[in-house]
Amino acid sequence: MTRLLQHVASGSALFLLAASAYAAGDPQKGAQVYGVCAGCHSLEPGRHLSGPSLANIYGRKAGTAEGFVRYSNALKQSKIVWDEKTLDAWIKKPDTLVPENLMPFPGIPDPQARANLIAFLKNAGAKSATAGAPAGGMMGGMMQTPDLPNLKQAPAENQVKAVRYCRDSYFVTVANGKVLPYWEFNLRLKTDSSANGPAKDKPVLVGAGMRGDRASIVFANPEEIGRFVQQRCE
Repeated sequence: MTRLLQHVASGSALFLLAASAYAAGDPQKGAQVYGVCAGCHSLEPGRHLSGPSLANIYGRKAGTAEGFVRYSNALKQSKIVWDEKTLDAWIKKPDTLVPENLMPFPGIPDPQARANLIAFLKNAGAKSATAGAPAGGMMGGMMQTPDLPNLKQAPAENQVKAVRYCRDSYFVTVANGKVLPYWEFNLRLKTDSSANGPAKDKPVLVGAGMRGDRASIVFANPEEIGRFVQQRCE
C-alpha cells in the first residue's frame, strides 16, 4: 500500500510539474506564434497598422492604446484588463470573450501556442521582445509585420502629377511624363499620414496585384484627393 501511495504521489507530482511547464509558455516560441498577428499588429509603440500596436499590452485596459481610434464600442466598453487569463480567452476566440468586436481573427485553439504567445507579449515593445520577433516579409508560412516603403523617396515613375477621370477610367500622369490608364474599380485612392507617407501634395502611385492592371494612389491627406482628381474626357 505504501509503495502504491508513493507511486501515485510521484505520478501526481510529475503531472503537476508537466502541467506547470505547459502553462508557463516559452517566449521564444511565442515570437514565432506572433507571426499570425504581425500582419495587423506591430510591436513598436505608437505604430498602428489595421490593428493597434501590441507594445506594452500586458496590464493595459482594452481599447486604450494611445493613438489608435478604430476600436469597436464593444471592446472599449468591456472594462477588460489584459493579463494571462483575459489574453488567453481573447486569443482563443475573440468573439466569445467580446461579442461584436471588430477583430477578424478566428482564434488559436492550441493552449500551448497561446501560452507561448502570451509569454512573448508580456515584454512586447521592449528591445528583448522585438529582437526575438520575426522581421518583415514571410517566414515559416506566417505573415510578418509589413515593412512599409518610404513614399517620400518614390522614383519619378511613381510620382503622381495629375489624375483625370473619364467614364469608367482613371488616367494617371506621373513625373516621367507617362499617362497610365486604369479601370476605375482597379484603382484605389488611399491616404497615409505616417512618417513613411508621401509629402504634402505629392501623391505616389503604388502598384498592386501581379497583372499590373491594379494600383493605388496614396495621398498625404484626404483633402488632396478632390484637388488632384479632375473629371473630364478628352
